Amino acid sequence: MICVVHVDVAENDFTTLFDVLETAPDSYVSDDPDVFPSAVGRSFYRPVLPPDHVHLGWSSYAAVWLSRAPTLIPGHFWIPCSTGDIRAAFERQAAQDWGAFLELRARELRAGGRLVVTLPAARDDGTTPINDRMNHVNAVLVEMVADHAITADERARMILLSYPRRETELLAPFDRGGRFENLLMEQCEAFSVPDPAWADYEHDCDKEKLAARHTGFFRATFMPSLASALAPERGTDGRSFSLIAWRRDSSSD
Repeated sequence: MICVVHVDVAENDFTTLFDVLETAPDSYVSDDPDVFPSAVGRSFYRPVLPPDHVHLGWSSYAAVWLSRAPTLIPGHFWIPCSTGDIRAAFERQAAQDWGAFLELRARELRAGGRLVVTLPAARDDGTTPINDRMNHVNAVLVEMVADHAITADERARMILLSYPRRETELLAPFDRGGRFENLLMEQCEAFSVPDPAWADYEHDCDKEKLAARHTGFFRATFMPSLASALAPERGTDGRSFSLIAWRRDSSSD
């Protein structure tokens, strides 16, 4: 018997999750009656399961999100594009959150259990492969303020709490003999992930399709965070400025 526990914040769409698990033909529960899915609606910066409970923990990308913003980023929303004291504040927050995440998971793992964490990483200089793309989005937001599509206050509140860490930051808690709490670092590997949308563009030179795929990724991953900065009276679905961002993105090279 295998119990699978999905963890996300309470506002996550768990209804869709369980619908996919029940209906998708390649779902992990589709052909195994001894697998039982469940969910915990809680931030993983808190305990999510009892101590000594987990045989295998798996986190894909989620730990890139910080628990809080220590400050806003004047003139931008993307942490890897920040500098100076602003960047230092986020580095401290990221170190604190990473330590807390590992400590909590260490308590929940059984003796001999394993924890696998996959994350988007930063280069050694702290930049990321999508910095240029985020600068383009930032320029669109500046245009939107000038066009009165959003207010300057709304723009100033926008921030993505996504912090891709350098390999040195990921390994820092394990500096003392490769151990942290009761966790032993077994392997840390960094590798490049190809962009299939760009690979297709190199083949077909279809700029519209490339823009649509990149914009779709941005909308799904980041748009809700930016939309949350909009004034409550206009709602937070992000539809108005997602369309404006699409017009800018689809016309770019």
